[in-house]
Amino acid sequence: MPEFVQDVLTFAREGFAEVNAVQGLVIAVIAALALSNWSRLFVVALTAVLAHIGLDALVPVLAEIGSFRIPEVLEPWFWRYVGLLFVGYLIAVGILFAVKRVVIKG
Repeated sequence: MPEFVQDVLTFAREGFAEVNAVQGLVIAVIAALALSNWSRLFVVALTAVLAHIGLDALVPVLAEIGSFRIPEVLEPWFWRYVGLLFVGYLIAVGILFAVKRVVIKG
């Protein structure tokens, strides 16, 4: 397999692993329920990423174990994390939406 394809598959695997936790799966289920057709998948995945980042910042405040921290948007690792989340939510929401469509039609 070409190295580029292997890199893309690795990125997708890492993205799905980031989303495959309780917080990510809850957001993905809500996003899949809100998704009405396949053409809106990218917008819904982006909204899920924003919700995930917002919850990451707010959870310490809501749990009363820390203060509110603004995400470090100037750091390159942050944008890689955002990309991983986006790819992960594309995969997770896509799978859950496909299951939703099969169950509703069945």
